[in-house]
Amino acid sequence: MTTRKTDEKADTKTVNLALQGGGSHGAFTWGVLDTLLADGRIDVEGISGTSAGAMNGAVLAYGLATGGRETARELLEVFWRRVSGQFTWGPIQPTLFGLTGNPNLEYMPLYAGFDMMIRVMSPYLFNPMDYNPLREILTGVIDFKTLREIQAPRLYVNATNVSRGKLRVFAGPEISVEALMASSCLPFLWQAVEIEGEAYWDGGYMGNPTLYPLIHACNARDVLVVQINPITRESVPMTPTAIVDRMNEISFNSTFLREVKALELINRLLRQTGVEEGECGLRSVFLHLIGDEEHMRHYTVSSKLNTDYGFICHLRDLGRDSARLWLDRNFERIGQESTFVVDSMMA
Repeated sequence: MTTRKTDEKADTKTVNLALQGGGSHGAFTWGVLDTLLADGRIDVEGISGTSAGAMNGAVLAYGLATGGRETARELLEVFWRRVSGQFTWGPIQPTLFGLTGNPNLEYMPLYAGFDMMIRVMSPYLFNPMDYNPLREILTGVIDFKTLREIQAPRLYVNATNVSRGKLRVFAGPEISVEALMASSCLPFLWQAVEIEGEAYWDGGYMGNPTLYPLIHACNARDVLVVQINPITRESVPMTPTAIVDRMNEISFNSTFLREVKALELINRLLRQTGVEEGECGLRSVFLHLIGDEEHMRHYTVSSKLNTDYGFICHLRDLGRDSARLWLDRNFERIGQESTFVVDSMMA
């Protein structure tokens, strides 16, 4: 891969990152981040992440703060290699069925049995010890004491408070391995994560990811979203599993769509009414998006549990290609204007 030298700082621009969650599909985000780091022209002020996006964001922030761009690239690769290596049980590693060449798992007998089990059994029953390999993976890559002390880039981890039905954003000294586990806690797979007497589930239910910390707590006005969850799908789901999966997908996208729509309305208000920026706490925000719906919509929700390293590398390469294309087309527009049309996502 051709990369720019990291000492080419004259054209460096600063953005905030909003990283979506989506299980192993987060490897697409790894590819995007790897390309942005290798390119060397993007600095990061703030990172808001949910689930896999929060984990990518935590590794990125830790790597940048402790060793710079190359360290961040190395740690992201270590993290995803360990994800692939640790998830070797159940349907999450479809090696026995790899001859099909299909990363979607729903037609594999082992996955079908697992899917049936989690719809009739609670994780409090089938996983009473609440074992989750991600905890060990994260603590093996990140020193959380150091991460809590990092001032830049700022990290925001999104989780859903189960009892209150509200979004909780962990930041600064609140960042912990438990916060990341909470952000990625799908309630049909894992027991709710308890932090300070409150139970938390995956942040995707309330914000995938939320953008407001990047708007109100960061100076950079450019927000770059890495999208891994398709908004549209070509066919109507007809099987029970496909119906439930599409319902969850729509739910995880809905809060994000409402938030970007609200930001676009603020931008339009400032453009059309002559309201001065800063009045009533308003300022324009330049929105950007890197994604690949054309390819990602071919992967069903089941493939988010596929941690085969070949599939992970395939997603990484899709992310790399998408980021290179976006940089070629849009780098000069950072700091000047938004580079994607919000209304096209809402149509």
